[in-house]
Amino acid sequence: MKRHRINEILGNADEMIRAHGFRLPPFAYWTPEEFRCRAYEARHVIDARCGWDITDYGAGRFDEMGLFLFTLRNGRLSDLQRGSGMCYAEKLLISREDQLSPMHTHVLKAEDIINRGGATLVVELFGSDDEGNFDGDRGGIVMCDGIARVFGPGEKLKLAPGESVTLMPGDWHAFWGEGGSVLIGEVSTVNDDESDNIFRESIGRFAEIDEDEAPTRLLVSDYRSWLG
Repeated sequence: MKRHRINEILGNADEMIRAHGFRLPPFAYWTPEEFRCRAYEARHVIDARCGWDITDYGAGRFDEMGLFLFTLRNGRLSDLQRGSGMCYAEKLLISREDQLSPMHTHVLKAEDIINRGGATLVVELFGSDDEGNFDGDRGGIVMCDGIARVFGPGEKLKLAPGESVTLMPGDWHAFWGEGGSVLIGEVSTVNDDESDNIFRESIGRFAEIDEDEAPTRLLVSDYRSWLG
């Protein structure tokens, strides 16, 4: 993705988030230079990979297959493994109309996916085999706002604003907006986007960036090269 396009997407996403009455934390608006100057005090933000995130899953077709994300808070994997401490994470996502987030599951992460506002969120579901692999012939059971719901293979849940689904490891899912863009909340156990996203197809999680202009904000994928 070209950096000027990323800068544009970030600006539009911030407008949509504000339009729904949500405010991002102060570090969201730090310039790259301010992040460098404050890297020591922001070490948890950097190490936990909190902040702006945009992906086209390496396909170069963001409008068709992509996602905007902002990680608001993220705990420590060591705490999750120990079973006490900061074991949780929270994100905001924006899925545009018919913009696919492709079929995937997680090994560790359980998550609530919440329609926070906008259009309808469609979540397509499949079950897994006994080893956790994708099974196109298997459904399962999920919780929708705390109510158990049996789903068949390939069933599409349609979540209106305020509705949610709880997904456990082994629940294969894809999602997109229907009728417009959707502001999505994600509340989960500790999030590890580098190793805990298992896609059905062989695709990437992070976008390759063409630096055609300077970044207005750093993405989480910029931290290593910009901040060390």
